[in-house]
Amino acid sequence: MAVNGSASSGGLIVSFGEMLIDFVPTVSGVSLAEAPGFLKAPGGAPANVAIAVTRLGGKSAFVGKLGDDEFGHMLAGILKQNGVQADGINFDKGARTALAFVTLRADGEREFMFYRNPSADMLLTPDELNLDLIRSAKVFHYGSISLIVEPCRSAHLKAMEVAKEAGALLSYDPNLRLPLWPSAEEARTQIKSIWDKADVIKVSDVELEFLTGSDKIDDESAMSLWHPNLKLLLVTLGEKGCNYYTKKFHGSVDAFHVKTVDTTGAGDSFVGALLTKIVDDQAILEDEARLKEVLRFSCACGAITTTKKGAIPALPTEAEALTLLKGGA
Repeated sequence: MAVNGSASSGGLIVSFGEMLIDFVPTVSGVSLAEAPGFLKAPGGAPANVAIAVTRLGGKSAFVGKLGDDEFGHMLAGILKQNGVQADGINFDKGARTALAFVTLRADGEREFMFYRNPSADMLLTPDELNLDLIRSAKVFHYGSISLIVEPCRSAHLKAMEVAKEAGALLSYDPNLRLPLWPSAEEARTQIKSIWDKADVIKVSDVELEFLTGSDKIDDESAMSLWHPNLKLLLVTLGEKGCNYYTKKFHGSVDAFHVKTVDTTGAGDSFVGALLTKIVDDQAILEDEARLKEVLRFSCACGAITTTKKGAIPALPTEAEALTLLKGGA
């Protein structure tokens, strides 16, 4: 298994979308109004995935737009410090880097209040895309927040098309953030508008319910989201692990029991781990025994991420994940 750095000759995972700053209360279990103070934590699901990959010894790049402000340059610096290629980043002189105030409820779940009116990430245009970088991706990963408004939506569609034409595996984690959408209906429509383009899709149990309109988290409900070009559909179940579906087989993987402090970034850590393991060996997607092993590893990475506050500081190394795997669930 690759130790940090030694896998950097492997295939490139390009992550597309938003990076922002989460302001997290210094005390857990309080509302935003009651919070005595806030700590700034870099965030944004696609950026978290990019760092999750490098933390595990993989090779990643981030494509997106930040404000030409102190926070934007701080975020670009964090990507670089973590070994993420930054030549897909643009800076906007007229708009600020996005901010999100996040409350951590007593159970470790989150509520959000966003400042994006408009933020720099929303203003990325198709012309600003680093197409050479996107074409060099073995895996191209994205969410749905970049679909909410133009011009970023057009940039997203163009990037996806260019990556696909160049032969990349397309990975999609909708990462539903309802407060950012004009309506639930619009969110459902737009999230599904690019559904049949993806090779790998990961949804949470909550997103499955939202997208299907059913309150059942079962195989039938999951398979209603299947499309003919899909290679792998994953439904993450938090502390219950995950279910996986391919054309030929389906099953489930148990979670690891850890002391959860903050669930931020757990799904991104899971995705980053999965992509790192399959980028150079996509045949894993057709081999159930190997896929299960990779998903066990991904669940271990997700679990470790919940044991510390914030997403990026909590993303594990390969050694940390292997230690949890050896210890068992």
